[in-house]
Amino acid sequence: MTKIRGNAASVSFEHVVKTYPGVSTPAVDDVSFAIEAGKLVTLLGPSGCGKTTTLRMIAGLEMPTSGRILIGGGDVTQLPATERDVSMVFQSYALFPHMTVMENVGYGLKFSGYSKAEATVRARAGLELVGLSGYEERLPSELSGGQQQRVAVARALVLEPQVLLFDEPLSNLDAKLRRQVREEIRDIQTKLGLTVVYVTHDQEEALAVSDRIIVMNKAVIAQDGSPRELYDAPASAFVADFIGEANVLSCKVESVSGQVAKVSVGPISITTPARGHQSGPAKLAIRPNRIAISPAGTKNSLPGTVGKATYVGSHMEYVVETASGSLFVVSPDVGAVHEPGQAIGLVFPAGGPVLVD
Repeated sequence: MTKIRGNAASVSFEHVVKTYPGVSTPAVDDVSFAIEAGKLVTLLGPSGCGKTTTLRMIAGLEMPTSGRILIGGGDVTQLPATERDVSMVFQSYALFPHMTVMENVGYGLKFSGYSKAEATVRARAGLELVGLSGYEERLPSELSGGQQQRVAVARALVLEPQVLLFDEPLSNLDAKLRRQVREEIRDIQTKLGLTVVYVTHDQEEALAVSDRIIVMNKAVIAQDGSPRELYDAPASAFVADFIGEANVLSCKVESVSGQVAKVSVGPISITTPARGHQSGPAKLAIRPNRIAISPAGTKNSLPGTVGKATYVGSHMEYVVETASGSLFVVSPDVGAVHEPGQAIGLVFPAGGPVLVD
């Protein structure tokens, strides 16, 4: 039986700019990056940041105003979509409602030089890969949202593209189904060694599926790194707040010795990597789950008063009012609940706070 195989290629942007007529602000502004063949890289950012325009330029659906785009080392900057070996899975799935699942999956093969018999064999292989064997004769309207998404993935995979593109692929699914389908996409990508560029505005989704995340903001790259790097060491307050929630506090760098900074936040003092900062006012980011709650008056703790306490099953969520502002704190201890109005102390464990730009 025919097997779908990986045909992965690298993707590079070299100083790419995209402007639209009559619009003074670029949609993408001097963006450069390199995606290694066989990796899943996510473009993450808020609406209007340039991530979808970047994806469409890889696909050949938009042409850059300047700069170069390379796929597999070859310059494709001016090539139309039909001459690029890429496939795209759209947010809307874009299935033909009057065609069966088999016909939808095999549609692109008809224009790629395959005989009808070979196209049928390859379409069956694609459906098997996404777990939809036996659904060949159903119409899209007879499938769930998750099954329709898998048909769209199979249709893209059977073409064995050098690069597979996903544009907000899970936004139409409910939370539980999103988790299931993203795991399926990641499993297929890993199994076939595909190069995947994946666009989403969902931080959890990006952290779960990606080898690397390129965070975009206002048409430029805010930070590029592994999920752990971006979560543990955000470069800016924007990235800290966008990749998972973060409390961003004003602080003062008291001194810097080598790569370590001594930092004061209100009455408490901590040490943290300097990350290029010098003495003076600065910003400190700390994740809600990396703040420890202690009794009021605990040594080197930030005094606070519980404003809100919310039980969400697996953990407690607190809003704590301090002299440095309101802090959002997550505690795994659902047994010892701190009630609104209660005085507490907040301790910042080593490795929690990060200086950010």
